[in-house]
Amino acid sequence: MINLRYIFRLTRAFISRFKALILVSMGLGIAFFFFIRYSLPLLSDSRLVRIGMTGRYTLSTLPNPILDMIGNGLTKLDSNGNVEPDLASSWETPDKGKTWTFILKNNLYWQDGKRVVSSGINYQFSDVVIERPDDKTITFKLQNPYSAFPSVVSRPTFRSGLLGTGQFRVTDLSLNGSVVEQISMKKKDGENIIYKFYPTEERTKLALELGHVDKIVDVLDPSPFISWPKMKISEGSNTGQYVGVFLNTQDNLFKDKSIRQALSYAINKDLLGGIRAIGPISIDSWAYNPQVKPYGYDFAKAKATIDDYKKNAKAEEVSVNLSVTSILLKQAEMIAKDWEKVGIKVNLQVISQIPSDYQAFLAIFDIPDDPDQYSMWHSTQTATNITRYQDPRIDKLLEDGRSEINIDARKRIYFDFQRFLVEDSPAVFLYYPTIYTIGRE
Repeated sequence: MINLRYIFRLTRAFISRFKALILVSMGLGIAFFFFIRYSLPLLSDSRLVRIGMTGRYTLSTLPNPILDMIGNGLTKLDSNGNVEPDLASSWETPDKGKTWTFILKNNLYWQDGKRVVSSGINYQFSDVVIERPDDKTITFKLQNPYSAFPSVVSRPTFRSGLLGTGQFRVTDLSLNGSVVEQISMKKKDGENIIYKFYPTEERTKLALELGHVDKIVDVLDPSPFISWPKMKISEGSNTGQYVGVFLNTQDNLFKDKSIRQALSYAINKDLLGGIRAIGPISIDSWAYNPQVKPYGYDFAKAKATIDDYKKNAKAEEVSVNLSVTSILLKQAEMIAKDWEKVGIKVNLQVISQIPSDYQAFLAIFDIPDDPDQYSMWHSTQTATNITRYQDPRIDKLLEDGRSEINIDARKRIYFDFQRFLVEDSPAVFLYYPTIYTIGRE
């Protein structure tokens, strides 16, 4: 008891004598804590943002928004897909699209300070002869006329590796074989961005949950973060893609155009989410045709067509195998219910990659910047024409569209292309996906 009383009196005497010093020390400690917590990051020259994205990319297939931060192309595209000057001040074709000559702007520099000259413009094209008659001129000689070539060279060019002309310079790159896992970039003002890539959307979300990234972009499903109180979620429409059901037109059932149309009429597309897509070309494109057949929900027409088919084919049932990746499973289930209402038995097949053989396939399609879709719908393109679609009229329109130089004539061609393709229904065009950016407040 004596020892405790002694310690208590000693402590009280110490506090009484040095209380001013103790209060000052505590105040300085609290101030220092808040300085470290809030002020120091604002004073740092290395402002860092870590961004998570879903996808497996190589150096040659990195997303355009990232490449545009690092470099510039000879041209660039505006929001409607029109071609504008970028590294090149002008261009011309003396032979209606077979030869393209670009003139570089003055006073252009790479990120290491070296001047941009034609010898450093490094595009890799097969079957294209590239000539550089002087430092400011670069000429591309194609085997066949191609009117969309100026939009092709809007993709940023790099002198070596990823050394470009953009505002951000690559400071570090992490590869797993040829696959990019992480890319670090720095701006002259000190801003730092690290992009981290994950194979699935679930892995991307987990990275945000664990604090490995500060935000994630281009997310299709915002759950579970909707219910998280300190998460900021913004949404937008990706009109550079559309969600559609691609139909194998060589399948015995889908050789019949009326069946393909019935499948489209049977889907209540307004319930799937996103802005409606009515054709293969983006709603933002200069070549978009707003007057194609919309295929609004028409249960009666769809059911009557399916009933007539069963009667004429003397079939008790019509069945469809619908393949889908897990990210669109919810939409696939809604489509399956709509088809079943009109008398179609649906077998859902969840897959991990594009099938080599299928009957119907629900997927997200990347819309080309230029309206030329020769590789997707022309009958000769067996490797990329996934619907195995064949139509001489569509073939001719696609051939004309990529050889016509006059922009107004091209627009008329692609208006007809959309009108006839949508009427024929080798695919059911559904909607432009809604995408989310999610990060901590």
